[in-house]
Amino acid sequence: MACSQTPSEMPGEGVPASQKTSWTSFVKSIVSFSGDLSSLTAPPFILSPISLTEFPAYWCERPGLFAAIADAKDEQERTIAVLKWFISTLKGQYTSRNEKLGSEKKPLNPVLGELFYGYWPDRDGRGQTNLVVEQVSHHPPITAYYISNPSKGLALQGHSAQKTSFSSGSIVVKQIGHAVLTVDLPDGNGKEEFLITLPRLRIDGIWYGSPYIELTGVSYIQSSSGWLSTIDYEAKEARGWLSFGGKSHFFKAVVTPPESSTPVKRIEGYWHETSKDSDTGELFTDVRGPKEEVTVGPLEQMLDFESRKLWQHVARGIREGDYELASREKSKIENEQRQRRREEQAAGTKWQLKHFEHIDSDPVYERLGKLFNANPPKEDAYVFMHNRDFPPSV
Repeated sequence: MACSQTPSEMPGEGVPASQKTSWTSFVKSIVSFSGDLSSLTAPPFILSPISLTEFPAYWCERPGLFAAIADAKDEQERTIAVLKWFISTLKGQYTSRNEKLGSEKKPLNPVLGELFYGYWPDRDGRGQTNLVVEQVSHHPPITAYYISNPSKGLALQGHSAQKTSFSSGSIVVKQIGHAVLTVDLPDGNGKEEFLITLPRLRIDGIWYGSPYIELTGVSYIQSSSGWLSTIDYEAKEARGWLSFGGKSHFFKAVVTPPESSTPVKRIEGYWHETSKDSDTGELFTDVRGPKEEVTVGPLEQMLDFESRKLWQHVARGIREGDYELASREKSKIENEQRQRRREEQAAGTKWQLKHFEHIDSDPVYERLGKLFNANPPKEDAYVFMHNRDFPPSV
């Protein structure tokens, strides 16, 4: 007698009945596809109503922790404050859509030149934090962002892209890009820089129509002072969590001083819930409470290329389950994008970026990457041109 599957294990269990055919075709295309999966068109039911250009907002949905970096008294305190803030961003970046939408959804693929602006207002003296995002490439998709809190002397500049492949029933995502956090030191004593690398992702649950994300590998936060945070998402406790009783979303982190491999602080826990000091048991991060959504301007005042205005009808179709509307409006935007590229090619012109300038090699990445043997040893970057006016702090 064959073993029966529980409902949660049935292939396609998370797929709406009206979308089973498109889901089956999508899974078959993934399995047989060779190359970068980002070029595949996903069925509407696994699309998020949010464009990828909005994702950099996840860096600052706990703006108090971001601002607290500036209040640290010395290099060691700043390194630990940066690590605490970074760990607090992971839930928003990688699991929040599971909670809102029932499973991980594929974000809308931005058009070239797409923009997203926002801010977190000053509260309790933390200062106002501002956000500028621009889609600087469509093939491959690359998103550049700049986040700043001028009153605290903090600025985060970075870009991200993804290379995706299919392996053993999962989508494997190699995140390309990095971020650099610059901190103005007290009393005008220069700046401290932190190079932040990105973890790899594994997306499971595709076969069942209910995708979810797990982080893999190791990421680093390297300070120009020499302090290093190493975050391991594949610690022994996390490996094989489905089959062997391991733990989902588990991580371990160590903080080491310059020219030393001996940790002065060790952290472990769950990046989507809580973590603690491994030696003292003291609470380190707790992201179970509410986050603070980014504030954006009214839709009617947005530029045509701002994300929420550009995708408003697609997003409405997805949220209301009107997949025909979502598909029709999405195709309209994509066709307009293709027509722009054809016109540019015919005219011999190239799309001009609005807020960022591309450089072939980031000197900060190269300089700080040498301290922990970053791979690759060099990366390009997109430099913010400081040509965006932010709302006045109130």
